[in-house]
Amino acid sequence: MRKQEVRGYGIAMLWILAVAAVYYGAAQLGLLLQLVRGQVTPLWPPTGLALAALLLLGSRVWPGIALGAFLTNVSIGPTPLAVLVIVAGNTLAPVVAYLLLRRAGFRSELDRLRDGLLLVFLGALAGMLISSTVGSSVLMISGAVAPGAFWPTWSVWWTGDAMGVLVVTPFLLVLRRLRWPPDARAARWVEAVALTLFAVAATVLATQSRSSSLLFLVFPALIWAAFRFQLAGAAPCALGVSIMAILAATWHTGPFVDQDLFASMVTLQAFNGSTALVGLLLSAVIAERNETHEEIKRVCERLEEMVANIEPGNPGDYGDYGNPDDQRF
Repeated sequence: MRKQEVRGYGIAMLWILAVAAVYYGAAQLGLLLQLVRGQVTPLWPPTGLALAALLLLGSRVWPGIALGAFLTNVSIGPTPLAVLVIVAGNTLAPVVAYLLLRRAGFRSELDRLRDGLLLVFLGALAGMLISSTVGSSVLMISGAVAPGAFWPTWSVWWTGDAMGVLVVTPFLLVLRRLRWPPDARAARWVEAVALTLFAVAATVLATQSRSSSLLFLVFPALIWAAFRFQLAGAAPCALGVSIMAILAATWHTGPFVDQDLFASMVTLQAFNGSTALVGLLLSAVIAERNETHEEIKRVCERLEEMVANIEPGNPGDYGDYGNPDDQRF
């Protein structure tokens, strides 16, 4: 029994260290997209990764989130005390979001509209209020951010963490269940390649043109992915589109040319939020519809079997009365 406990603790420690390492690596990628003070970004992948780790591995991995957040902030935080408070906020936000989702009956398969809405409102919008409020307040109190810049910093922090949940978490959840379909027809692969090329071309054109109205060119690709491939197609598509849009905003190219921080954030997060919601919710609706169709099909097959098992003319089929044709008065 003791050996099993030691083994269990060892496996848990390995998962904690793995989560911390992946969190730190994702944070370094996220910091490349920073817009405020070198540490506040419009897309914070570690938040989505942390919530996905909690949903898949359970609450036992929260120390890995805290360790990864500490390693990320220790070199960029204004003071040691501020770093510890920011780490606490970055850890508490996904943990609270995880507890809220579990209490509401969230399923990580994301095959119901209910699950998509729960991830949006509880996981992203509500849960990430903690990290953004704590982090922005600490930066303002420590003097790293001027009091007048509190709300712009808070808005970027909150939307960045929320977008991490909306874009990265569904991608990681579907990645866990992704399998190479052995019976996929060639036409299916051709369609997947065509969808990828169309999504990339539409996003490049939309993010390189100075007209913001062209950003809507990516939505046919998202709808196509959600209808034909559900979350397995919509999640990677939404992630890639969001990253390319954020790069355009960071480099001030395309529709983000000559825009200040506030205008860029409004355009960028309205676009990214719309793409994430369209991909997530539409794929959940399609998956739920398909499951309902399959259930109806299974019920019809069972009814057909029951009807086929009833043999006309069998006296046992008429209970205690026998065959009506044999009745005598």
